Amino acid sequence: IDVSEFNEQIVERWLKNVAWERRLSQHHVDATNATILAYGSYGLGVYGSESDIDALCIGPFFASLAEDFFIGLRDMLKTRLEVSELLCVKDAKVPLIRFKFDGILVDLPYAQLRVLTIPHNVDVLNPFFLRDIDETSWKSLSGVRANKCILRLVPSLELFQSLLRCVKLWAKRRGVYGNLNGFLGGVHLAVLAAFVCGYEPNATLSSLLANFFNIFAHWPWPTPVVLLEDAYLPTGSPPGLMPIQLPCGPHQFCNSNITRSTFYKTMAEFLRGHHLTKDYSKLNFSWKNLFEPYPYVNTYTWFIKIHLSAANQEDLSNWVGWVKSRFRCLMLKIEGVYGICDPNPTENVETYAKQPNIVFYWGLHLQLRTINVSDIEYVEKTFLTNLNSGSFQVPVGRIHLSVVKASQLPLNGDCASNNRSKVTRTCWRIRIPEDKQHCKNVPVYSKHMPSYVVGYKKMDNKEAEGMEVQC
Repeated sequence: IDVSEFNEQIVERWLKNVAWERRLSQHHVDATNATILAYGSYGLGVYGSESDIDALCIGPFFASLAEDFFIGLRDMLKTRLEVSELLCVKDAKVPLIRFKFDGILVDLPYAQLRVLTIPHNVDVLNPFFLRDIDETSWKSLSGVRANKCILRLVPSLELFQSLLRCVKLWAKRRGVYGNLNGFLGGVHLAVLAAFVCGYEPNATLSSLLANFFNIFAHWPWPTPVVLLEDAYLPTGSPPGLMPIQLPCGPHQFCNSNITRSTFYKTMAEFLRGHHLTKDYSKLNFSWKNLFEPYPYVNTYTWFIKIHLSAANQEDLSNWVGWVKSRFRCLMLKIEGVYGICDPNPTENVETYAKQPNIVFYWGLHLQLRTINVSDIEYVEKTFLTNLNSGSFQVPVGRIHLSVVKASQLPLNGDCASNNRSKVTRTCWRIRIPEDKQHCKNVPVYSKHMPSYVVGYKKMDNKEAEGMEVQC
């Protein structure tokens, strides 16, 4: 997605329409403006070809969240051919519109500033723009503000980006990534990576990665991780089991869904990472084991099967998004009945089923030979009550929970195999000027992370013919 083009073609047109509806003078209509600011992985420069995009829409004082953003902008997005799977998530901690734009998932929250026009390069750290804003706008701005603070604080942007790419790949491979699943999300890992970079500003990437695991395997949780020790003194008890303070304001912490189960697994993976990387300086050391996919089927005998279905693919996508936003509630209910569970984020599909479906398999630490069916029925019933209590606006799908053995898992999924059936190379789209498109761009892969493109080697067509790139 070209963020500036999206802003010009959609957001600015939307705002001009709102200005006319509010009967602003022609002078004010011409002067008013809104903007889009990317944050998260996209804003930090560590996004990949399969990455989602987090982008904040910032509007002026007269464009409201409830009416203009969730109705007016949503209706405009619905008319665009590039937009699909459009969903308004109104009761989230940070309300947003979620949709796919040319197949790329976009999360678009909204912040309303007390000004008439929003500069395209608005400084969200400037107190002038932050005066008298409402709490929802403040929360929506926190992601963009955190990104800007992190980028200002790290000693080396390139090393920080490389470390964060490595840490995110490790977390995804080991099944400890994703805030919705109760693990550390992108902003959590960005703060932790920035903390390590500041802790050892002159280190190599290998040293930073090993130090990352050394620090957080032995971190005295729930002591919060704080980037700016002297700037913001903590007051009261920090929230959650693994509190991580945002570097952009006093007493602001990353939103966390970590539960007892996901805390234990995350700590176990930190310790495993430390054990595997502590001898990184030895001859013939290999990073390969650090990034091995988590062996779910060899770890657990029993699994919770979460089967979600709907009448068509679009309804299913909306239904799955809604259920995943309530996963923390489900995890707490499962913990109350079965104890420790491991929410594997892998989405499976039962191709033989009549309706479109998505299936999750969550590992259970059980030593039982038989399962009481009434326990899982109780969990399903109480979770359904929670799902029906929100503001879900599209046709409700179906959910069925059951407990299955490891032998009943699909053979072609990440759950049931230690081997990844497919590993995709991650790369970044670079716009090439038309006068240089006769050159071929050969990807250059990282020596430490073979799945990641670190740049492109440009060659003329003659040089490129017959050349094989070694990863």
